[in-house]
Amino acid sequence: MLRISNQTHLFNAKHINHLHHIFNHRNLSSKSHEDAHTYWFPPPPSPSPSSSKSVVRTVCSLVCQSYYQQQTQFKSTPTHLNLSLTSDSLTPEEAITVIASLADEAGSMVALGFFYWAIGYPKFRYFMRFYVVAATSLIENMNLERAHEVMRCMVMNLAEIGRLKEAVGMVIEMRNQGLDPCTRTLNCAVGVAAEMGEIGLARKVFDEMCERGAFPDSSTFKILITCYCRVNEVSQVDLWLSAMLDRGFVLDNATCTLVVSAFCEKGSVNRALWFFNKMIGMGLKPNVINFTVLINGLCKKGSIKQAFELLEEMVRKGWKPNVYTHTILIDGMCKKGWTDKAFRLFLKLVRSESYKPNVYTYTAMISGYCKEGKVNRAEMLLTRMREQGLVPNVDTYTTIVSGYCKSGNLTRAYELINEMKKEGLHPNMCTYNAVIDGLFKKGRVQEAYKQLDIALKHGLQADEVTYTILMMEKCKQSDIKHALVILSKMIKVGIGCDIHIYTTLISSFSRVKRMSECERLFDDAVKHGLIPAKQTYTSMICGYCRDGNLSSATKMFERMSEHGCVPDSVTYGALISGLCKKSKLDEARSYYDAMMDKGLNPCEVTRLTIAYEYCKGNDPLAAMKVLDRLEKKLWIRTVNTLIRKLCSEKKVEIAASFLHKLIDKDKNLDRIMFTAFVTACYDSGHYVIVSDIRERISKGIG
Repeated sequence: MLRISNQTHLFNAKHINHLHHIFNHRNLSSKSHEDAHTYWFPPPPSPSPSSSKSVVRTVCSLVCQSYYQQQTQFKSTPTHLNLSLTSDSLTPEEAITVIASLADEAGSMVALGFFYWAIGYPKFRYFMRFYVVAATSLIENMNLERAHEVMRCMVMNLAEIGRLKEAVGMVIEMRNQGLDPCTRTLNCAVGVAAEMGEIGLARKVFDEMCERGAFPDSSTFKILITCYCRVNEVSQVDLWLSAMLDRGFVLDNATCTLVVSAFCEKGSVNRALWFFNKMIGMGLKPNVINFTVLINGLCKKGSIKQAFELLEEMVRKGWKPNVYTHTILIDGMCKKGWTDKAFRLFLKLVRSESYKPNVYTYTAMISGYCKEGKVNRAEMLLTRMREQGLVPNVDTYTTIVSGYCKSGNLTRAYELINEMKKEGLHPNMCTYNAVIDGLFKKGRVQEAYKQLDIALKHGLQADEVTYTILMMEKCKQSDIKHALVILSKMIKVGIGCDIHIYTTLISSFSRVKRMSECERLFDDAVKHGLIPAKQTYTSMICGYCRDGNLSSATKMFERMSEHGCVPDSVTYGALISGLCKKSKLDEARSYYDAMMDKGLNPCEVTRLTIAYEYCKGNDPLAAMKVLDRLEKKLWIRTVNTLIRKLCSEKKVEIAASFLHKLIDKDKNLDRIMFTAFVTACYDSGHYVIVSDIRERISKGIG
């Protein structure tokens, strides 16, 4: 039987019988099989040379006869032959001789027909010399295109048995035989390496083959970009995408979606937007999915306004947002705290003739109300959802269970869990996490651990959230030792710790001034590739300040820029308060001014601390200069508090200087503050000060 192109045709009976006669009467007791892990095969034992030559001549003759017979009959050019022979009928060495003879005497296409028949069997399929001889024979015929075809088959087939590197090496070596690497072969080799997860090899293949004359095209870059997207190496995606665009190539819509998703998942939404707009400028026609993925990224970032602007652009380009696009926007607004706005968009969907809210839309809206503590409205939506014929899923129930747990209504949470079980749904670990967290917050510790046991008995595995809840509970109890045990167990079971977990532990240790443990945790987080957050640094700085180690606190503050962290008013406040406690007012003042220069408003504790420290050192003018940089409302609030504090410390004269200035700015004095001031003056015998203040107030009112 022969196969020509994609059609199957039959030998005539005479040829089939003749082949069977030859192979059935051969002495096949000595068979040659290639070791799949050997580069070259040792010479196989074989029958007498005359017998082998006879077999080769006979096979060549029959292949040629069948080829020309079918070519004449069907007026086509066959490229694939499928001989109805067993793999034992021919040794690998004989197969090499056959294909070389066919290429030399009958031409490339006949040789290729036999080639495709042969590689259907493992003994030929994994025999590298068979490919080399086939390709060399085709090169001698000046049929380079078909020689590349053979090399691509070799790459794909040898990769199946872990010999991709050898195959690629041979492709490159064939340059010495006059076969320079081409783009299609490059893409084949890179693609196979990428599919095997051998990213390093794919990159090496790319570099070596390009150096030897292969020119990458858009498909080459697409393979590598897709490969790096799958392993979340966004920095490499960025590099390859930039190189691709520099050469004028544009991604297709599917790869564009993959790239945008990868950037958004890593928080690089602005970069995703830049590439998206760049590709549109180069000719990409974005579709609904492209826009929706990018809108999703913006919503997760909290850039809801920008997401709606992109939605408008999408509509301008003629695309209508679907229910998934709207659901993403509703979810984003709910997470932003714009539940009322989200509900207005939700109602538009309800009234729409084209799209109706689905389970995910309802779940997003229910989640928004639960986050605001409006569980009654969430219940109303759950009822409405059922009326619309939609069946709540596990996420829907978990969302509303979590809402009730946070509000402290664990009774209703348990009822909902029973309801979902009756509907054939099984609570997942997220459901149990919500209940466990709610029980801990209620002080029902034993019950919380009981629920954890139930979850584990049902075959569920504790996840990152579970471990975090348990660690936070131990930290709340100041049981730092067991918190570390939980962290160790979490790492042991292979659950990756995020920086939030490390920050929680660092904060707990810093509160009890155990800074050596804090330092170890901080270094451990960095060692595991985690990037310390602003809160991480702030916790470290607070701990050092509590411990009186201002040198380390200052160094930690300066280190923030290493990880791209920008200190906020809380971070500045922690360091300033620490410096003030050690009476290092000049340093505290420099950080205070730096904070103000960046447009950050110091919290009331920071404002009051630095001003009071100057007053305590009998330098009220410096205190006034510090406070003069505040906006009027903050200035008035701070000065009112400062006057009360000074009066409690019997520093009436300094308090009076601030009160005089306060009268200039605010005629409506705070009664509590003024009463405290007058009382302090009378107690210390400063009647004249009270008289002067009253006179000023009287004149001001008049």
